[in-house]
Amino acid sequence: MKRPFMTEEHEQLRKSVQKFLQKEAVPYIDEWEKAQQVPRSFWKKAAAQGLIAPSVEEKYGGIGADFGYAVVINEEFEKVASGIGGIGLHNDIVIPYIQSFGSAEQKERWLTKAVTGDMISAIAMTEPGTGSDLAAVRTTAIRKGDHYIINGEKTFITNGSSADFVIVVCKTDPTASPAHKGISLLVVEEGMPGFTRGKKLNKVGQHANDTSELIFEDVAVPAENLLGEEGKGFYYLMEKLQQERLMCSIQSVASVQKMLDITLAYVKERQAFGKRIGDFQNTQFKMAEMQTKAIIGQTFVDRLIIEHIQGKNVVDEVSMAKWWTSDLAQDVAIQCMQFHGGYGYMEEYEIARRYRDVAVSSIYAGTNEIMKVIIAKNMGL
Repeated sequence: MKRPFMTEEHEQLRKSVQKFLQKEAVPYIDEWEKAQQVPRSFWKKAAAQGLIAPSVEEKYGGIGADFGYAVVINEEFEKVASGIGGIGLHNDIVIPYIQSFGSAEQKERWLTKAVTGDMISAIAMTEPGTGSDLAAVRTTAIRKGDHYIINGEKTFITNGSSADFVIVVCKTDPTASPAHKGISLLVVEEGMPGFTRGKKLNKVGQHANDTSELIFEDVAVPAENLLGEEGKGFYYLMEKLQQERLMCSIQSVASVQKMLDITLAYVKERQAFGKRIGDFQNTQFKMAEMQTKAIIGQTFVDRLIIEHIQGKNVVDEVSMAKWWTSDLAQDVAIQCMQFHGGYGYMEEYEIARRYRDVAVSSIYAGTNEIMKVIIAKNMGL
C-alpha cells in the first residue's frame, strides 16, 4: 500500500534501520528482557546511525529530520520488540518538549547530548494515586529564592532508572483554581540531592522497557530548569499529547501487522487433522478479517500522520485512532496466539511475548476510556 508521506529517502532509511536492528537488537532481545533494560551501549550505536532524536535541529547536533523519520523508526523498532520503545519515547515524546518550550541555553545543555545517546530522557506524569487525571498531580515544586523545592512520587516511568534528565509534571501553585493552572514542568537531572529511583517495576510485558518509580525528597532544582513559563505546564502537555497518542497508534498498527505476518507463516506450516491450519475455512476467514482491519487502521493512521505533519489539530481523530488500534492489537494478539495452539503459550514463540506486550497499549498515554471521554466531550456530550 503506497503511503503518500513516504519518500525514497524514508524507504532507504527503513532498509538501513532494519539492517541495523537485525544485527544490534534481534539477537539480544531475550537478554534485554531478562535484564529489564536496554543497555546504554545500544543507545550509543543507534545514535551513531542517526536514530536518536533525529528531529533535533542541526545546530544542536541533530539532522532536522521530518516526522516521516519518526514513523519509520518507531515502526521498525516495534516490529522487533515493544520493549525497546524507550528510544521512541525519548525521540518523539520527551525531546519535543525541550524543542518547543526550552530556552537556547536549555537546548544546548540537553539536546546536544540527547542526540548522541550520552543523555537519556524521561517524562514523569503519573503518580501512585493519579492516573490519567493530570490536573490532580500532587507532586509540588515550591519556589524558594532561585530554586524550586520538589516533593512527591511518580510511578510507571519509562526510562525511569536510566534517565539522565526527567521532565517532571508538578504543582508550582498547589492552591490554583482551577487546579490545572498551577501545573508547571521542571527538569530534574541525575545527581540532584533528594532525587532517587525506586525499584524497577515487574510488569506483565515489555520487560526490556526500563520502567520504575521516581522519588523526590526536597530536591532543589534551579529556577533555570523551569521549562517554558510557570503555570503553563498543563497546556504544554495538552499540546504534545496529540503526537504521543499518534505514536501509540503507529506502534499498535505496526504490532498488528507483525503479529499477522508471524501467524500467517505459522498456519501455512502447522498441521492438524491431516492438513495445514491455514487450509481450514475458519482460519482463512479470521486471517482475512484481521488483515482487513489492519489495512483500515493503517489507512486511518496514515491520514492522521499527514494532517499532523501539516500542523492540524486532530486531537479527536487521534483519540479515536489510539483506542481503536490498541484494542485491535489486543484482539489480534488473542486470535494469533489461538492459531499457534499450545505452542503460542510457550515463551520461545514470539507471539507469546507479543501477547504480553500489547496488553498495556490500552492504558498508557491516557486510557482508552479517557480517549472516549475526549471524543464524547467534543461531540457535545
